[in-house]
Amino acid sequence: MIILTFRRGMTDGIPIALGYLSVSFAFGMIAYGHGLPLWASSLISATCITGTGQFVGVGLMAAGAGLLELICTIAVINARYFLMSMSLQQRLPSDMTLPQKLIIAHGNTDEIFAVSMMKTEPLNFRYMCGIILCSWLGWVGGTVLGSAAGAIFPAILLDALGIALYAMYAALVIPEAKRSRTVLLVTLMAAAVSCLFTFMPALSSVGGGWVIIIAGLSASALGALLFPVDDSTGETETGG
Repeated sequence: MIILTFRRGMTDGIPIALGYLSVSFAFGMIAYGHGLPLWASSLISATCITGTGQFVGVGLMAAGAGLLELICTIAVINARYFLMSMSLQQRLPSDMTLPQKLIIAHGNTDEIFAVSMMKTEPLNFRYMCGIILCSWLGWVGGTVLGSAAGAIFPAILLDALGIALYAMYAALVIPEAKRSRTVLLVTLMAAAVSCLFTFMPALSSVGGGWVIIIAGLSASALGALLFPVDDSTGETETGG
């Protein structure tokens, strides 16, 4: 039986790290444009390791959002990691210690989860440390380079990079929306709720973080009510 090693984890993490470079580079530049020094943006990437959460978090900080709004928004955005970590735990050795599990949970991302779950060999702590470390180096390294480049490139380019956040959202949502009518409808419902808070004078004063929470949770709840999943087939009752 093949045993997964730390070196194998580092090797499997190289494509992830290369993919992270471009996204974290954009984050570093945007963070610099919002006034964060290199050390601050690098510290955020080193400790958070969440692309969408970091983009949104920096935007909320730049907009003067309160601490509670910031914490709640990031918690909702990153809630998926709880589910991924619970699923990944089923593949980990039963004798793995709690500190080791916490380290893996902290470094678990969408891409690391996908690569790890595709392995037919038994997962172990050494392999997980390898793939997490390699990916982490790519994420932090891209942030450092992007923040350093922010001091060189003109401000107009930094403003244009703000579209990177929306491009990342589109890349996450559009493929699923094309495959599932349910995902498309839930996405449209969330967009509609967000538009209400944007264009209705009575609601326009609500902070952007709270709008994300309200739109996401209300659309998800309505989607679960209108399009329940059939546990026996894994599909919605409407066949979406």
